[in-house]
Amino acid sequence: MKNYSLSSRIAVWLGVLVLPWLTACSTLSGVLPWSSSSEPGFVTLFDGSDLNQWKPVGNANWRLQDKLLQAELGGGFLMSRQSYQDFQLKAEFWVDDAANSGIFVRCTDLQNITATNAYEVNIYDQRPDPSYGTGAIVNVAKVSPMPKAGGHWNSYDITFQGEHMVVYLNGVKTVDTQDSRLSAAGPIALQYDKGVVKFRNIRIKAL
Repeated sequence: MKNYSLSSRIAVWLGVLVLPWLTACSTLSGVLPWSSSSEPGFVTLFDGSDLNQWKPVGNANWRLQDKLLQAELGGGFLMSRQSYQDFQLKAEFWVDDAANSGIFVRCTDLQNITATNAYEVNIYDQRPDPSYGTGAIVNVAKVSPMPKAGGHWNSYDITFQGEHMVVYLNGVKTVDTQDSRLSAAGPIALQYDKGVVKFRNIRIKAL
């Protein structure tokens, strides 16, 4: 019979006790509990402490709520103070089933942000045309079948480099396309249109 050392037995006990807890946290939150905003090359845009890197456009009631960025009234955007052209953007979000939101990038009209003067990575489970719903880039790249984001935490990983655009939703690639309509740098804008919308852990890396 093997005689395991005390340290070996402690390691086994920790594995038995901790791993199920980590798995449960991952399932409940929708993202891994060890997600980090300190990845090499990334700059934090929102970590739950303040809104210093953002400014409102419109009258959505964006605010800090339990260290989350949240809105559920009004309409409009929260726009980054910096502009970005080629980048990798990571963000986690929670929406209810009725929510209409999105992440707009390379915005060119800072007072009237639309899907024609910016690229909209959509968050809209109830969109009448689901081909450009959650996981799609509106009017640029369709998604089929459309994934549903309502009721749980989700992660977006969005890369724009020149004309090449790639989007991952919860680790699954939903967009990989080319488009040359908008190539200049512009701010990033978080949309609130309806429902309940929350964001956390927003970070970006210039490419």
